[in-house]
Amino acid sequence: MSMGNVTFVKDFFIIGFPGLHTSFYGLVSAAMLFVYVCTLIGNGMFLFLFAGEKSLHKPVYFFFISLVTSDVLFSTSTLPKIIARYWFQAGTISFLACFIQMYLVHYFGTVNSYILALMAIDRYVAVCYPLQYHTVMTNRNVFILSLVAWVVAHSCPLMMAIRAYPLPYCGANTILHCYCDHVSITRLACTDRTPYSFPAFVFAMLILLGSLAIIVFSYSCIIVEVLNVPIAGGRLKTFSTCTSQLIIISLYFIPRCFYYLSANIGITLNPDLQIAIVTFYSLLPPMINPLIYCLRTQEVKKILIRKLQRNQVRPTNTFI
Repeated sequence: MSMGNVTFVKDFFIIGFPGLHTSFYGLVSAAMLFVYVCTLIGNGMFLFLFAGEKSLHKPVYFFFISLVTSDVLFSTSTLPKIIARYWFQAGTISFLACFIQMYLVHYFGTVNSYILALMAIDRYVAVCYPLQYHTVMTNRNVFILSLVAWVVAHSCPLMMAIRAYPLPYCGANTILHCYCDHVSITRLACTDRTPYSFPAFVFAMLILLGSLAIIVFSYSCIIVEVLNVPIAGGRLKTFSTCTSQLIIISLYFIPRCFYYLSANIGITLNPDLQIAIVTFYSLLPPMINPLIYCLRTQEVKKILIRKLQRNQVRPTNTFI
């Protein structure tokens, strides 16, 4: 029998890891707080360097600014609530706030997917068409591409939230997750979730696999181009400029595709393992992205070292 749009649940309770013993709540919340603080400091440091150094005002770094912004906003929309759940037992989230969080989670995830694809295109143009790179990938063009990514990314998450919001939620209100997402929320609906979950799954896979296809094509062309370089040192240098992005791409796409596939083709995972996978691909990349770009990019590393050395010298000069 259809239940219409009747909703009895007024709020939800975020469980997090269902198998976690209460004695570990403090440790888990401290670990998540550490991840959140590292995310804010690392990404904030790159924003500071980018704002103060005109030498970093290059297309690839403009793309990374979009990635940094999305990472910080994603972490801010998810981590404080799950930290409060384990630290203060404050896991309750209002009905509306849960759907807003769901929208933000999928929106920033979509933005990241698009930006990583654009970064792969940037490397493709830089390696395969080096003479045309500064003509094609200008700061203006990169800004327009990034803006389009942020705007277009609204459509799918907004559709998912609008379709899921009016479903009848009349049973359990416990979310077996660290935050509200489409899968965990629609599982609580007192109706057949297939008409809502399957289109969302298709859109999610189109976004992920579409972006991944662009990335695979770009790096396949890059590999072919690099293998044609006669000097071994030249091949190594070209590969080194791409490895940092490949690390980020692997952390982002592989676990995410596995999670969506397992949730929609009937693969049953231990709830704690499933949440651990989601936590891994959601929280780890935003924390390590600045480390990868700062430590593996010579230009950023030199600027950071120079600023640190300058700060160490200044107090000495004040006493002379």
